[in-house]
Amino acid sequence: MLSSLATAVASAPCVVAYGPHFFVWWWIFIPIFWILVFVLIFAFAGRRWRRAAVERGGYGPGGWGPRGGTRSAESTLAQRYANGDIDEQEYRARLEVLRANRDGS
Repeated sequence: MLSSLATAVASAPCVVAYGPHFFVWWWIFIPIFWILVFVLIFAFAGRRWRRAAVERGGYGPGGWGPRGGTRSAESTLAQRYANGDIDEQEYRARLEVLRANRDGS
């Protein structure tokens, strides 16, 4: 039904108040509209994905790649100390090494 309607509309003369050549260039707005719709959808989805990744700690705001490697190492070390896996002397020694490497980078 839609194809027959489209054929009838396309074969009908385009004589309107705007002139016979008004409809000839009007078709370009249809693909432009859909391209803009898809660009907006992908931009919105990409922005949400990046924000979710930053909140999870997966990617840093400065670019792609892991973020906060030293900070997560410090939290892992603190967790091991809290669990009793390592003693205070080993905790402080490893923490000092981590912080020295962070300041040197």
